[in-house]
Amino acid sequence: MELNVIGAKPLNVSDAVFGKEFREDLVHQVVTAYRNAGRAGTKAQLSRSEVSGTTKKFKKQKGGGARHGDYRAPIFVGGGVAFAAKPRDFSQKVNKKMFRGALASILSELIRQDRLKVFADFDVDAPKTKSLIAKLGEHKFDGKTIIVSETVSENLYLAARNNHKVLEVVDTNALNPVALVRADHVVVTVDAIKKIEEWLA
Repeated sequence: MELNVIGAKPLNVSDAVFGKEFREDLVHQVVTAYRNAGRAGTKAQLSRSEVSGTTKKFKKQKGGGARHGDYRAPIFVGGGVAFAAKPRDFSQKVNKKMFRGALASILSELIRQDRLKVFADFDVDAPKTKSLIAKLGEHKFDGKTIIVSETVSENLYLAARNNHKVLEVVDTNALNPVALVRADHVVVTVDAIKKIEEWLA
């Protein structure tokens, strides 16, 4: 298939990478696993047996209404937590084939929806936010945008970091499914497209 390139002639790319059917189930699984991998999983609460305090029975068993053993029960302020949360690992196993398949599926859908634009080169002359805003405005990128380049220049990185409309400026190695799903527009350079095709083929 051919991709239109802004500033150069059309680029031939593989249908196996950029013409895949959209697999919502696979994309959902990979996106969920990617997000879960970033969770700290350090939440911890004290159960009834771990709360400090006496275990002395504070009133008689009978004659006083409800029966209680000690003040560490979950119904009392300062008591333990019923089903207390403990540190855990949220990571899910996703093999390389699944991860690459999900990325190819997302990229293919972005192309079908005309949300992925390929540029011969995408950079700014100075590290100025207004320069990048003007460049994005020329091509009517009014939503949240991701810029993917084989090598990210310092000018482009500095110009984008204070722009709330630019989600990320990344090289091909840092491309991830969560960012792609969130983006309204994806800007990719020709060199980056070639590297992505080589990686996902």
